[in-house]
Amino acid sequence: MRIYLRLSKSQKTIPFDYQELLTGVIHKWIGENNEFHGKSGQYSFSWIQNTIATEKGLNLKNDAYFFIGSVNDALIKKIVSGILESPEMFLDVRVLDIQIKNIPSFRSLEKFLMASPVFLKIREGEEIRHVTLNDKDFEEVLTKNLKRKLEKANLSSEGVSIILNPETSFRQTKLVTYKGIKNKASLAPIIIKGTQEQIAYAWCNGLGNSTGIGFGTLK
Repeated sequence: MRIYLRLSKSQKTIPFDYQELLTGVIHKWIGENNEFHGKSGQYSFSWIQNTIATEKGLNLKNDAYFFIGSVNDALIKKIVSGILESPEMFLDVRVLDIQIKNIPSFRSLEKFLMASPVFLKIREGEEIRHVTLNDKDFEEVLTKNLKRKLEKANLSSEGVSIILNPETSFRQTKLVTYKGIKNKASLAPIIIKGTQEQIAYAWCNGLGNSTGIGFGTLK
């Protein structure tokens, strides 16, 4: 399930690295002292769509929005409850409207764009390597990461695979700073092959590492 949140037009300029602010407000809506608090990989959320970039940061258009997804409907309902109780976000931005979208009927092969860059990291000895689309093993690492997520959720990982969409030349790497730490991430159209259940999980919960702080969300 997903919820799409229409936002008020910003009266103040939002910093480019607003990801931490967005993460904080979602934590506020989820609340503390409940079954969802402190658990990783429970949801994903997009970056804010329909913005205007300036030299100092971002301004939101009248149709600005972002969305949150999770295969756990109870968590989405908890977030909706939190929004209704406190729709204020940050820098005078607030939620104006909530739209709920159920999981579509996916085919065995689906093409996706990214609503936030995917972040991948793997340990190699004592070092942590950030894997981007410029690396030969990007597709392999991204697929293995999804398989681990599926298995952790007690879902089958058999047969699922992810590749870069060869029909488009769009490729972009981004250096994203979160709490002062620089992370190498990637934006690119992808193709996922798998079952309806496997693709639905990726659509709701995102791909790669750190989906709970705004990485790896699919459009």
